[in-house]
Amino acid sequence: MVLPSIKTQLVDVSSKVEGPCRFLYKLELEQPSGSFKLRGLSKLIADSIEKAKAAGQKPHIFSSSGGNAGLASAYASKYHNVPCTVVLPVTSQQVSIDKLKSYGANVVIHGAHWGEANSYLKDTVIGEAPKDVHPVYCHPFDHPVVWDGHGEMIDEIAEQLGDHDIEASKVKGIVLSIGGGGLFNGVIEGLKRNKGLSNVPVLAIETYQTPAFGEALKAGQVVTLSKLDTIVNCLAAPAVSETSLENSRTYPSFGKQIDDLEALAGTVDYYDKVGGLVEPACGVTVVASTRRQDLLEVFGELKSDDVIIFIICGGSGVSEENIAQYRELLATKSQ
Repeated sequence: MVLPSIKTQLVDVSSKVEGPCRFLYKLELEQPSGSFKLRGLSKLIADSIEKAKAAGQKPHIFSSSGGNAGLASAYASKYHNVPCTVVLPVTSQQVSIDKLKSYGANVVIHGAHWGEANSYLKDTVIGEAPKDVHPVYCHPFDHPVVWDGHGEMIDEIAEQLGDHDIEASKVKGIVLSIGGGGLFNGVIEGLKRNKGLSNVPVLAIETYQTPAFGEALKAGQVVTLSKLDTIVNCLAAPAVSETSLENSRTYPSFGKQIDDLEALAGTVDYYDKVGGLVEPACGVTVVASTRRQDLLEVFGELKSDDVIIFIICGGSGVSEENIAQYRELLATKSQ
């Protein structure tokens, strides 16, 4: 089955973002739904649709999200002409809600964060589905088919390095943001299946206010957070997947934390230096290339011809009005 996700650009931003080595951005904001989420979720949805139809059932897609997983699910559902319901927490941006409705999704608002929205979806919404439909539950980050789909961005990177005359051995690290761990798991899946990149270390960054990964690393087990108070809503998962914790033990990787405000700074930096809108959940990654290059020390001493790749995961819940608000907030906090 043909999928709606596309091949995205890998661009060298070294002339715009000066650092100790070459910086490359993988532009997942180019995906039609606005983020990398379309890769894995569209694959899961396509597989689920085929199984349902083979059994003579009418599939209905059900998704919970802080925003982007829902958008990916709704976009893929529209692409395959099947109905979709998305449950969002009350913290969701209106721009995301409007876009979901433009894709024809039924939108339900419930819960203080994604975890509560997800529980309501599973416990209540799916149970109320009409008897003549086959409910397809799409977890936004914890499913092997989702990780396999996300890993395709690494397959592309392996090919695209040649366009920049870069040998795989020069890639010293991948930087990404982490919430529930879907991107983290997918990138590691992709790295392991591409021989020249199979040991490239991964730096996963979250905020102090969304510390699910860090708490799991400290405890040596998945920890469910009792409360999340953050402005970086798309990283607000109450717990990471078990596979994320396992990957942190078996694959060369690092976990770091920054403040919510630094995530906003990364979003502003992307707008100013590259041009384009990404959510603070993506700003977490960007700021490691701009104001927080100290985070890159985990990769060791970097030479000028070494390469660090930043996964620009995207996000649709941001507007130019938000950028102005972030600037004002950052200016106020710096006084």
